[in-house]
Amino acid sequence: MATYTPNFPGSNTIVEESWLEGRAKGKAEDILHILEVRGIEIPDSVRERVADCTDLDVLGTWLDRSLSVTHAEELFGEE
Repeated sequence: MATYTPNFPGSNTIVEESWLEGRAKGKAEDILHILEVRGIEIPDSVRERVADCTDLDVLGTWLDRSLSVTHAEELFGEE
């Protein structure tokens, strides 16, 4: 399956920023959805931290972890 990656001219254009914000929001929603489907309780502090994150690399790591953690706080790998 091919993946379309837009090539925006320049850096930090409004279109590019909006596109990246949308990708981050989508990943955050996916993380929270996976935890919910797995029956893992999500404290408000975790929900806010995930929703507020805009770093796609960090969100990717959390997305991977969401598949195997037993507690939502384990997403952050700080324990």
